[in-house]
Amino acid sequence: MMKKLLVLSVIAGLTASLPAAADGESVPLQLSTLNNTNAPAASRVEGARLALLYGKSGHVSGVDFPLGYSELDSLKGVSFPVLIGANRIRKEMVGVSFGLFNWHEGADTGANFGAVNVTNNVNGLNAGWVNYSTGKTVVDLSFANIAEASTVQLGVLNVTDRIDGIQLGLLNCAKNGFLPCFPLFNIGKQ
Repeated sequence: MMKKLLVLSVIAGLTASLPAAADGESVPLQLSTLNNTNAPAASRVEGARLALLYGKSGHVSGVDFPLGYSELDSLKGVSFPVLIGANRIRKEMVGVSFGLFNWHEGADTGANFGAVNVTNNVNGLNAGWVNYSTGKTVVDLSFANIAEASTVQLGVLNVTDRIDGIQLGLLNCAKNGFLPCFPLFNIGKQ
């Protein structure tokens, strides 16, 4: 525990000593915490960001480390929780997102690994205990997969309005399936 506190103190000291970025400029390191406090103050991070308890920022290119809850407009890189972390990305994610809870409202290209993934459009993989998507996904792998449209769903329970490929699981429901619900597998009718 003392090592973690020391590391956090060093990061806080390093980021506090960096100059604030001019509007539209980026910073290499940022500590983001309660009350929308970002040190240094910038909406773009090209490097690493630590969200301590709660952090809100604009764009991260690099690595986002949530220790608590992280909010971003967009991420190009990796979101990797320090211990237990959750993240919300409002617009776009390109890369890999790990978290207890991944809430992505825009378009994702890459992979989401979380206990619960709540996404919109995912060109890649959602893997976890529960995947819920309001848009189109390519591959969903979890205990329960629920999507508006999907190409492949692998889980115990798979539910979608439109399956373009195959569902494999204990119960598979697709409005365009060869049957609306079928055990073990379901494929879409064209």
